Amino acid sequence: MNLPLKTPRRFRRRALLLAGMQLGLAGTLAWRMNQLGVKESDKFRLLAEENRINIRLQPPSRGIIYDRSGNTLALNRQVYTIEIIREQATDPEAVLNRLAELIPLSKIRISEILKELSRRRAFVPVTVATGLEWEHIAAVSANSPSLPGIIPKLGLNRKYPIGADFAHVIGYVGPVSDYDLSQINDKDPLLLIPRFQIGKNGIEAKVEKPLRGKAGYKTIEVNSVGRVMRVLKDQSGSPGVNLQLTIGHDLQRFATERMQGESSAAVVMDVNNGDVLALASAPTFDPNKFVNGISVSDWEALNDNKYRPLANKTVQGLYPPGSTFKMVVALAALTDGVINKNEEIFCPGHKDINGRKFHCWRKGGHGKVSLREALRYSCDVFFYDIAIRVGIEKITETAKALGLGIKHDLPLPAVRTGLMPTKQWKRKNKKQDWFIGDTANAGIGQGFVLASPLQLATMTARLASGLILQPRMLNMIDNKSTFINENQKLNFKTEHLNLIRTGMYDVSNHPRGTAFSSRIDEKYKMAGKTGTSQVRFISKKEREGGVTKNEDLPWNRRDHALFVGYAPYKNPRYSISVIVEHGGAGSRKAAPIARDIMKKALSLGENSYGPMPNQIRSDKIKKSGKTV
Repeated sequence: MNLPLKTPRRFRRRALLLAGMQLGLAGTLAWRMNQLGVKESDKFRLLAEENRINIRLQPPSRGIIYDRSGNTLALNRQVYTIEIIREQATDPEAVLNRLAELIPLSKIRISEILKELSRRRAFVPVTVATGLEWEHIAAVSANSPSLPGIIPKLGLNRKYPIGADFAHVIGYVGPVSDYDLSQINDKDPLLLIPRFQIGKNGIEAKVEKPLRGKAGYKTIEVNSVGRVMRVLKDQSGSPGVNLQLTIGHDLQRFATERMQGESSAAVVMDVNNGDVLALASAPTFDPNKFVNGISVSDWEALNDNKYRPLANKTVQGLYPPGSTFKMVVALAALTDGVINKNEEIFCPGHKDINGRKFHCWRKGGHGKVSLREALRYSCDVFFYDIAIRVGIEKITETAKALGLGIKHDLPLPAVRTGLMPTKQWKRKNKKQDWFIGDTANAGIGQGFVLASPLQLATMTARLASGLILQPRMLNMIDNKSTFINENQKLNFKTEHLNLIRTGMYDVSNHPRGTAFSSRIDEKYKMAGKTGTSQVRFISKKEREGGVTKNEDLPWNRRDHALFVGYAPYKNPRYSISVIVEHGGAGSRKAAPIARDIMKKALSLGENSYGPMPNQIRSDKIKKSGKTV
């Protein structure tokens, strides 16, 4: 008889343990599946979406810039662009070489594109060329089977229809570079778009962010290899702001043409509200050449030009103001009470200061002269004398009250402060004490004194109006006026200002005035002041043997020629400053240019604004009150 076998107790314990472990594992899996499927479902759904959804930026339309009359200075034009997508091209280098047979595409540019492709994800488009003609696009489209990955498209490109006349004011845009990215602290993803255009100079650079606008984007569905399947969302961005300047094209063009052939600058201001009406620097250049990247030959031609066409001399150029500074010295002396309108000073042709002769421009001297006569004849000895009496601190204080030695707030890069020295400034920067000879030199706008054409025009506008005018260049931003009239009166006596004005009147209208040959007719009489500033040291030996004439010197060693003025004399409307680098005497070179530009301004009557196209002005510029 067979008896049933008994299961060992050890086996039963192992079976129970194994069953428990299996049950625990099943429970853990069930719990984890619950976590993944229910509690964390949103997280993994998002990860899945990120795998198949891609967001592409859409560059906005850049803001348009107009002159005071509504003429377009900077706009966007539709252009044909070609892009390449690496994952579709298979062999990008071979494709680009074939493309170079159809469009202008250098080997250097091909190399740049290949480097750009290597840095981007395979499905990200990279710009090959822009600004192409229809013939190029037609050729590319006809050969599309042999150009995989090449995509012709329509885009926007910056254009400056007026060209060189506003080059220093508007500036230009160009493709964003690695250097640009290293210099600016801007996280805008638009800057990562290959060959995206940003402002490089002028207003384009200074007002870059508002002009740029904000990007739109497309949400697209892609497959596992990154190919576009469909567009899920298309959201347009915000275009950049539109700007209207206070500068008018007619006057700007005339000033630029009048200075042709010179290395020079001219600034015209409205003495009633501070509007800058012309800001011209010569020679100039075509900003359109920079938009897609300037050629090496064009760049070298501009960069090697001794007249420095790329520099905006109106705000970046600093020059000894020469005799145009004498009104500052005169006003400081009158205000401090060290001289009055009737006092006369004898000019023998030089002044001895601590054993050194400081010469007047007129070798034989001017004899006895009053303040009005000293301005009329531009007598150096008179201003040596009163400068020493009033001192450099008072001179600098007066200069700053008139707008010199101050950085004016204009939407331009590299606006310079100039230099109105003090004793403390020299000790700090030159490690030397201030000498009485330094004050004498400052008395005629030489030595350490430096000013820009913008500052000299501001000084003249303040003398003419008696107001603390601030130069202003932006009239409207997106149809909103920027004008706020907060111009206070200068803290100088009217009788002192009038005395300065009569001296300036004589300069242009008295037969012995230094600018009499550049006077304006009876209807629009101009008050002004000539200036000639030395750029070289004249030795004692040279003075004894006869000072070398400017025309006999190399160009870069000749004196600078300057003129400042305002008109009409009785009811001033405009101030002007002109400098001709190494032009010689201000009376012969700068004054005639200033006269012609001033006559043009007066004939144009630049005192009203035209509307910006497609916009309606809801406010008007007034001479008092706020219009914001």
